[in-house]
Formats: sequence, C-alpha cells, structure tokens
Amino acid sequence: MVITYTTRYIEVDSGYMGQLIEWPEVVTEGTDIEKCRAMLKDAANEMILAYRQIGKEVPSASTLVEEFPVTVDHVRQTA
Repeated sequence: MVITYTTRYIEVDSGYMGQLIEWPEVVTEGTDIEKCRAMLKDAANEMILAYRQIGKEVPSASTLVEEFPVTVDHVRQTA
C-alpha cells in the first residue's frame, strides 16, 4: 500500500527542514532539498516501524491544501 503525504519544506540556516503535513511528528533536515527528501523518507519509514511496534495506526493522507490569501497591510490592532 502506498500513502501519499503532503510535504512542507522550509529553508533554514543548515539547508532545508521537511515535514509531513498530515503527520507532523515526521520532521527532519537536510543540507539541500534532495537530501532533505531522502531524510524525510527515512524518518517516515522509522515512524511506521515505531507505530507498528506500539500498535498505533499510521495516519492517512486526507488533507485539503489550498492557498489562503491574507492582506497584511490593512491589519490593525483593536482595543
């Protein structure tokens, strides 16, 4: 069975941080995006093994991702 997760990559000082949106405990870093992807795959595999050992169900990938525009210029502090 293959589950396709949504991945978020954030550029950090040491390279990139990658995290699975639907499974936020799966997070890692790599010096470049390719290494981060490889590390993320390894981290996901390790989490699957850990979840199986404790009898916990692996999260599904049923997340809706959409753009959410916010105009920051017009935001004012209220009383």
